[in-house]
Amino acid sequence: MKDAMERGLAVFEQLRGAERARNMADSMTDGKFGASMAALSIDFVFGSVWAREGLDRRARSLVTLGILIALRQRDELKNHVRIALTNGLSMGEIEEVMIQASVYAGFPAAHTASNAAAEVLEALEIERGSAVNGR
Repeated sequence: MKDAMERGLAVFEQLRGAERARNMADSMTDGKFGASMAALSIDFVFGSVWAREGLDRRARSLVTLGILIALRQRDELKNHVRIALTNGLSMGEIEEVMIQASVYAGFPAAHTASNAAAEVLEALEIERGSAVNGR
């Protein structure tokens, strides 16, 4: 069986793409500030938690989005909106997560999340050269 680091890099590549995974692998070993944090993220977050069988990746994305909205973690939320799309959620479903979270985390947190998700959608439209179907 692969160790957590190998699993983590494989999962990260599936979720964020080969180029982003290569960049992450490089940042883990470049000796610069943050290298240890990047390695810990790949090893634990993606290699141990995201690789578990108890929830499918779609469900993990739903949970992660809700938590990041509540914590107002805008930058990380943007990463996980992309991951959620990879895991099969539509922009409409992601918007529903924000609406649901607004009741429990508050409208300011949900509004911040909505703005962040809109930025991701705009970036994806530019990257793909066409609109992403939101619903």
